Amino acid sequence: MSRVYNFSAGPAVLPEEVLQQAADEMLDYQGSGMSVMEMSHRSKVYDSIIKTAEADLRELMNIPDNYKVLFLQGGASQQFAMIPMNLMKHKKAAYIVTGQWAKKAFQEAQIYGEAVKVASSENETFSYIPDCSDLDIPEDADYVYICENNTIYGTKFQTLPNTKGHTLVADVSSCFLSEPVDVSKYGIIYGGVQKNIGPAGVVIVIIREDLITDDTLPGTPTMLKYKTHADAESLYNTPPAYGIYICGKVFQWLKKMGGLEAVKQRNEEKAKILYDFLDESKMFRGTVRKQDRSLMNVPFVTGDKELDAKFVKEAEAAGFVNLKGHRTVGGMRASIYNAMPKEGVEKLVAFMKKFEEEN
Repeated sequence: MSRVYNFSAGPAVLPEEVLQQAADEMLDYQGSGMSVMEMSHRSKVYDSIIKTAEADLRELMNIPDNYKVLFLQGGASQQFAMIPMNLMKHKKAAYIVTGQWAKKAFQEAQIYGEAVKVASSENETFSYIPDCSDLDIPEDADYVYICENNTIYGTKFQTLPNTKGHTLVADVSSCFLSEPVDVSKYGIIYGGVQKNIGPAGVVIVIIREDLITDDTLPGTPTMLKYKTHADAESLYNTPPAYGIYICGKVFQWLKKMGGLEAVKQRNEEKAKILYDFLDESKMFRGTVRKQDRSLMNVPFVTGDKELDAKFVKEAEAAGFVNLKGHRTVGGMRASIYNAMPKEGVEKLVAFMKKFEEEN
């Protein structure tokens, strides 16, 4: 069975090397006589797995000592509620709405307090990032929220918004570990791992310690308090143990590749191959304003729905799968996360050239 080139937006392609290691250790993890799937999360062996994973992530992202790393469940979507429950002390927060997920987070926050939409790009189907250098942020806002890379629409904040001294909270699900970041610019930086880091079921939250308090909104469940998980070092209840183990392997793979500087360079090279083709193609075109393009998610269209459908079908037959765009944009989308090899993008572009000639 040969592996396909998987351009899925998530759950997405994982490094083959990591999958191979996991396969080798499936029945017996390092002489323990059992699989990581069967292991007590309270055991010494597992303790070493989760602690090593955290240490490697801290090293990769250069996470300052006054930030906690939490391995949680419930996906990014559960954070849409957890963030206001823990942070909305003045019952007010500012949201920048640049896509479906930021919009859902904004709607969820309205349950807990006053969510103020301070900028949005919905007027042009989220095809650009609004200017966030001088926004009208309420003085008493508890935080400013962004989704940094918009998976569906293929846009990315190239510059962080000017929060005017307010805490920045960012969902980085689809650009997690794709480039170096300055963690100290954020109060919370979080993401579901199923796009760039591991299997679905884990969400990683990196949170500044002063934001972890007992002072949460009344009625906040124990499980939805950051303090619960921070105090228990992500082991308050049974964590998604196997998923965290795979994430740990991916962290080691990224370190081996030379860390996030090297990863960013690789991602820029890959994205350039595809964007350069889209910019000169007569048939295909990208849907995002050039300066706001994501390195991870590349939406494109032909302008003809039937031709789009034909392309997706023929691409799949040729071993390029999950290229159908999100229903709100239509067309196609290639997600080219860290684990997508450069040759996958080169071969996709060669296939697109051939399709263009034939149609």
